[in-house]
Amino acid sequence: MENLEVQRLIEAGLPGADVRVTGDGSHFEAVVISEAFAGKSPVAQQKMVYATLGDHITSGSLHALTIKAYTPEKWVMASKLTVGSA
Repeated sequence: MENLEVQRLIEAGLPGADVRVTGDGSHFEAVVISEAFAGKSPVAQQKMVYATLGDHITSGSLHALTIKAYTPEKWVMASKLTVGSA
């Protein structure tokens, strides 16, 4: 799979989400920012993202995925920490 394909699948399953996917074709990292995560536990947020990729994970076409899920508010805080640590 390609990064853009993974991104499109997540965006289709979580409308309105801001999705950024990096990877090398077998191992991917997805940063997903969505209002839909509000009030959900980190595990529930990851399950929401995995659900958008369903058959691709079970078939093995998507081998390894690391998910970083944020609400927009949490993303603002995380971005400030990242920028400030450089």
